[in-house]
Amino acid sequence: LAQVHQQPTMSLTFDEFGRPYIILKEQEQKQRLKGLDALKSNIRAARALASSLRTSLGPRGMDKIMISPDGDVTVTNDGATIMDQMDVKHKIAKLMVELSKSQDDEIGDGTTGVVVLAGSLLEQAENLLDKGIHARKIADGFERACKVATQHLDSICATVELKEGDRKMLHDVAKTTLSSKIVNRAHDHFASICVDAVLAVADIERRDVNLDLIKIESKVGGQMEDTMLVNGIVLDKDFSHPQMPKELSDAKIAILTCPFEPPKPKTKHTLSIDSAEKYEKLYEQEQEYFRDMVVKVKESGASLAICQWGFDDEANHLLLHHELPAIRWVGGVELELIAIATGGRIVPRFSELDSAKLGKAGNVREVGFGTTKDRMIFIEDCSNSKAVTVFVRGGNKMVIEEIKRSVHDALCIVRNLVKDNRIIYGGGAAEIACSLKVSKVADEIVGLEQHAMRGFADALEAVPLALAENSGLAPIDSLAEVRSRQLAENNPYLGIDCMDTGSNDMREQLVFETLQSKKSQLFLATQMVKMILKIDDLIEPKQNI
Repeated sequence: LAQVHQQPTMSLTFDEFGRPYIILKEQEQKQRLKGLDALKSNIRAARALASSLRTSLGPRGMDKIMISPDGDVTVTNDGATIMDQMDVKHKIAKLMVELSKSQDDEIGDGTTGVVVLAGSLLEQAENLLDKGIHARKIADGFERACKVATQHLDSICATVELKEGDRKMLHDVAKTTLSSKIVNRAHDHFASICVDAVLAVADIERRDVNLDLIKIESKVGGQMEDTMLVNGIVLDKDFSHPQMPKELSDAKIAILTCPFEPPKPKTKHTLSIDSAEKYEKLYEQEQEYFRDMVVKVKESGASLAICQWGFDDEANHLLLHHELPAIRWVGGVELELIAIATGGRIVPRFSELDSAKLGKAGNVREVGFGTTKDRMIFIEDCSNSKAVTVFVRGGNKMVIEEIKRSVHDALCIVRNLVKDNRIIYGGGAAEIACSLKVSKVADEIVGLEQHAMRGFADALEAVPLALAENSGLAPIDSLAEVRSRQLAENNPYLGIDCMDTGSNDMREQLVFETLQSKKSQLFLATQMVKMILKIDDLIEPKQNI
């Protein structure tokens, strides 16, 4: 195999006095920025991307519409989705895309806030660079301020006692997450669904939640309020034959990964049929294979067969004749969830099937939707409730996809609260409290780092400013009022009144966030800004500058 070597973009050589210098390959097509110019170029690229998300922050945030090269339309205000679908060319700006993805993977929510915070930190870093402060000093100051802010979050957080039957706090946190989504008009309904789904699969003693056991299924049609939680599995399939019964009670389910078809030789072969008798014999042999498979399933005591593979009309007819309802072409992931929910075993061969490997479900029914021929299978009242399905309805595909993203965020936040039951108060209250604390600590520090820490404190105020601006309030006046009240009353729970309720106390408005989410935002944004501040040499094609 021939090895492909990447051509070097530059080479190091020496003049006659032994002084080194760099020769760029095709340098007329490239531009090189060094030092302060390179830093500012990188900062501006990342800030430009962050500013596009600023208007999507908070309960009154605006949506963005994105059209893919294939013409697919996405309408969303989810930061991770917006960043992921943007066609970003600049390499440094792509770090912002990775930043929102990291927050989404780690926490599931707060993807817009982390990008807005990073953009504000970069704005403050640019101002500090203009004052002549070295990039390393700025980075060190930001790191120190981040540590102060996260320690202050630990001191102002509240702890939630997760007791059996006590769902109120989980419900309120889910409502806060959903308030900025498309489902905000029905956020009570969706919050209940998300909390019930997480508690159904959660192990409270071990503080562990496996979100893989929560399946999100959807069907276009109906209203978003028609979304429901199914204590079982929903399959986007129908029974293999239209004359099979549409509802089964106390079903015993055979979960099969072996196909209903005759065995096929693994070697090349030719079969010649030159008479009707030979054809009849071949047909009878094939029928015998099918009958043997169906009989083995029936003898195991199964009343429903769910198969990963398809089967032809002949096998379908025999299944109907033997009164054995069947569902075909079920995916591997669905089979695993069905096995978990019903307590059954996935069977790879008919010879291994017995009654001990059957799953049990109280009710299996086929449901039709509207005037279309769309049908789905509901497997409910399973023996093990550790697998549930959120069945989403909506007016069109775009709405459904956005609802699914909203539900995913809420599920992640409730999971995080089960894992770490500490909360802080939203509405920008935590950011303002941390900003005041960082400013106070900065006054006690000798050296250039105090300027960077004050810049970090100013950057934290970008979140409440954006919340006020997106809510139609006077941003500077609203922030100044809340800051002064927090100082005067020593109350870190005062935030921006985005919903115009007349109160700035987030405890009264029931606006909560998980401590884990807010700390993750601070850590990730600070680390990314530090990374950008360490880059002081940039070589790239001229058209991308």
